[in-house]
Amino acid sequence: MALGAKLRSYYCDLHVHIGRTSAGQAVKISGSSSLTFAGIAKETAQRKGMELIGIIDSHAPGVLADIRALLASGEMSEAEGGGIAYQGTTIVLGTEIEIREPGRKECHVLAFLPDLAAMEDFSSWMGKHMRNINLSSQRLYVPARELQDEICGRGGILIPAHIFTPHKGLYGCAAERMADLFDLERIAAVELGLSSDSEMAGYISELDPFTFLTNSDAHSLGKIGREYNVLEMAQPSFHELKLALARQEGRRVSGNFGLNPRLGKYHRTYCAGCGSIADEAYATSERCPYCGSQKLVQGVFDRILAIADREQPLIPAHRPPYHYQVPLEFIPGLGKRKLEVLLAAFGTEMRILHAAGEAELAAVAGAELAAQIVKARSGTLELSSGGGGTYGKVVKG
Repeated sequence: MALGAKLRSYYCDLHVHIGRTSAGQAVKISGSSSLTFAGIAKETAQRKGMELIGIIDSHAPGVLADIRALLASGEMSEAEGGGIAYQGTTIVLGTEIEIREPGRKECHVLAFLPDLAAMEDFSSWMGKHMRNINLSSQRLYVPARELQDEICGRGGILIPAHIFTPHKGLYGCAAERMADLFDLERIAAVELGLSSDSEMAGYISELDPFTFLTNSDAHSLGKIGREYNVLEMAQPSFHELKLALARQEGRRVSGNFGLNPRLGKYHRTYCAGCGSIADEAYATSERCPYCGSQKLVQGVFDRILAIADREQPLIPAHRPPYHYQVPLEFIPGLGKRKLEVLLAAFGTEMRILHAAGEAELAAVAGAELAAQIVKARSGTLELSSGGGGTYGKVVKG
């Protein structure tokens, strides 16, 4: 579309895994069996209310066969500008890949391809350099920059995934600088992950030019949209997404909606000896302040401080607001039955979170729960810190 095309806001989550193919073949071993390509599309369009979704693991041959069947049946169609269209939602086809450079630990990256033909071609290439092309997040035995060549050569985009997590995050365990692994000119954006936010990333100057993404990394249908983005685009498509990440022709990410980092599973340093999570006063301790053990798993916040090249975070002018938003599933008292009542009244989770007023919510779910939802929107619920693979919690409303 032209430069003068009318833009509007779209909700977008670009990291949703596939658990199984329609035939029951495992793709993401830890993923729910309900996470099929068709199941994700239906959940996203009808329940979540998101117009752009990135389905990871679309490279698997069984998933590609499912997509072909859905297109052939007419249930889905190829979207103008790239992607797969379903009931007002566009699916961009992606894959999560594990790489490991010599002398370094492994890290994960996301790759998105413009259309089904490009993903099929990329899958064929990956199959020659991967032990099991049928599974999610597998090791690719090629250098990082060769991977960039293959993705960009097909018109695709590369996004380092959950960059700060100690478990296979680029900064979290593989490198202190992204330039040690990749050509920065061919990085489309970076994904912050559940335990960090824009301010925390502002301690590292190398990240200043990049668009930040907040995605769910969902391993179940319910987790879709626990973190998401608002994008200004002319329509939901791969082409428009690429422009938005590059901040071109007025397209951009206008908002990141994510967990307060304290709710993330790896926010603070965790002691494998006694199971404690170190508090702020012990951020740089080499021993657990509670049991003296040296079996510490460094948390995201502590890792960032260790590799920072600034004493204070800097947020560039192009960076959109980062909104702390507690997902509906974290809110005390909001169980499945209450959520179904709210969905019946307001249609989608995005409408509950963004459009419904407190009085409207109270009329459906009661004043106490309505107040909790409004506090969840504004990030004012009291939280305890997560760490060591355990989520933080909402303490009280």
